[in-house]
Amino acid sequence: MPRRKRVVRRQDVPDAKYKSRNAARFISKLMVDGKRSLAERILYKAFEAIEAKQKRPPLEVFDQALKNATPTIEVKPRRVGGSTYQVPVDVRRDRGNALAMRWLIRAARGRTGKSMAEKLANELMDAATGQGATIRKREETHKMAESNKAFAHYRW
Repeated sequence: MPRRKRVVRRQDVPDAKYKSRNAARFISKLMVDGKRSLAERILYKAFEAIEAKQKRPPLEVFDQALKNATPTIEVKPRRVGGSTYQVPVDVRRDRGNALAMRWLIRAARGRTGKSMAEKLANELMDAATGQGATIRKREETHKMAESNKAFAHYRW
């Protein structure tokens, strides 16, 4: 992080097949050990499975899942006078999207199933309908922020 100048964020290049910036970012987060083509294959197979099961555009399901999984508030530790308080703070849109993507991938990897594409497709469909491990994680985050609302005056 530079001390003097602002960080210039580069524009994300949309993915080749669906022309979506969110899908491109999701592929980058899904990627392990630099294997981008494998990550793309997993996501596109998951999209095909979603289209076969739900009979609607997979990008629509993906965007709905991201929207449902994105948190609006989170807690950050703040040290005041020797004690550490969990202070609720609002989440910026890009951070919220990053958290949602991370939670979706972690929940899909934790599922039992045959292939990663199948697990990811099921997790995306569950998140789009408002259920599953990802939504539970978001609710848990919101609940923690709600219970620590008394420390909101320590926000910086």
